[in-house]
Amino acid sequence: METRHRVMILGGGFGGLNAALKFKRAPVDVTLIDKRNFHLFQPLMYQVATGSLSPGEISAPLRGVLSRQKNTQVLLGEAADIDPVNKRVILRDGGTYPYDSLIVATGSQTSYYGNDGWREWAPSLKSIEEATAIRHKILYAFEKAERATSEGESHAWLTFVIVGAGATGMELAGALAEIATETLRHDFRKINPQDARIILMEGGHRVLGSFPEDLSAKAEKLVRRLGVEVTKEVMVTCIDADGVTYKSGEESKRLAAKTVLWAGGVTTNEFGKKLAERTNAETDRSGRIKVNPNLTVQGYPGIFIVGDLALSLDEKGNPLPGVAQVAIQGGAYAAKTIKARLKGNPEAKPFHYFNKGNLAVIGRAAAVADIFGLHLSGLPAWIVWLFVHLMYIVEFQNRVLVFVQWGFEYLTFSRGARLITGVAATDSVNQPDAMNHPGDGN
Repeated sequence: METRHRVMILGGGFGGLNAALKFKRAPVDVTLIDKRNFHLFQPLMYQVATGSLSPGEISAPLRGVLSRQKNTQVLLGEAADIDPVNKRVILRDGGTYPYDSLIVATGSQTSYYGNDGWREWAPSLKSIEEATAIRHKILYAFEKAERATSEGESHAWLTFVIVGAGATGMELAGALAEIATETLRHDFRKINPQDARIILMEGGHRVLGSFPEDLSAKAEKLVRRLGVEVTKEVMVTCIDADGVTYKSGEESKRLAAKTVLWAGGVTTNEFGKKLAERTNAETDRSGRIKVNPNLTVQGYPGIFIVGDLALSLDEKGNPLPGVAQVAIQGGAYAAKTIKARLKGNPEAKPFHYFNKGNLAVIGRAAAVADIFGLHLSGLPAWIVWLFVHLMYIVEFQNRVLVFVQWGFEYLTFSRGARLITGVAATDSVNQPDAMNHPGDGN
């Protein structure tokens, strides 16, 4: 019996999952490997971090999504190494799997720009665990402020610093402001949550640096209207348990804050580094691997890279952004190219990214949108944001659940997932009971 073409996909995110779905009914055997058993809708991670949604509402089990695709096998594992000459992928647990075509969609990880020690005090937002840790830190800060014995201690617990004013930072800042001013305003007796100070720090000269300047200015105006302090052109030099040290010009300043959240840049993950090493591929400063116009690695036509790990250029020679749409279109393109090769058709045209625009939500009925060159802000942009995000959630059931949750939140300001679970670095000493009863991730 003739062996069918073996396609291996590493990563079940936007790029990997969309590539797998495109092979439905194709005469290939697909193996999708991910270290998690679910697809995560990352654009709504900040809503888990701020108690609006539960993790299960933005996640979809990979086996469930692909259960009717009989030519596809889903395996739980993490790629650790690759033998590109003999076409084998080695997993962290020692498992080895051969392939004929490989699609690498392993994504990226948070970059602390060489200061990985800050991770303990300033969690980022790349995983469910980090999202629930941030939720813990935010809600726990108000609890500690309620029990504070001095005004200074209370002020430190009610000071929130977000480092990075990209889309994630803006979304976190807006949601935090709503929590302080609306969601929790009647919940405490000693403190007034509306006294919370939310500071957004940005190294550049404007927020939302990837957006057009007019939308950037409107977004800053919207977030300031919510009471968020925006500090631009500053460089963080230290983050610890008690606050942030940063430089503004030549002056070094210290800010007392018990809750610091990281919304900075990204870098390649460990497998990405190993892949670049094994293939002698060219990389950029953040570790992204330079790919050919057809998204393959130079010298290895059977290895495609899509999503955050790929350094792909547009027609003007500018790097494509690490956003969901690039990954989705890249995954679909790689699958289409592999299927065309198997049919003996000429090589597909170079990958062309169709830019549908950028969206960022700031708060209640407030967002900015750059859609096909049309600039929207406020309520119209917010409605577009709602529609687009609902449309791209994988499972229909989750779309309904999220829509209902958003409806209740819009009418009541209530956040149904306001749970303090697990143990954060700030309270591991103060909460021995939590050590014995770890959070369930709800």
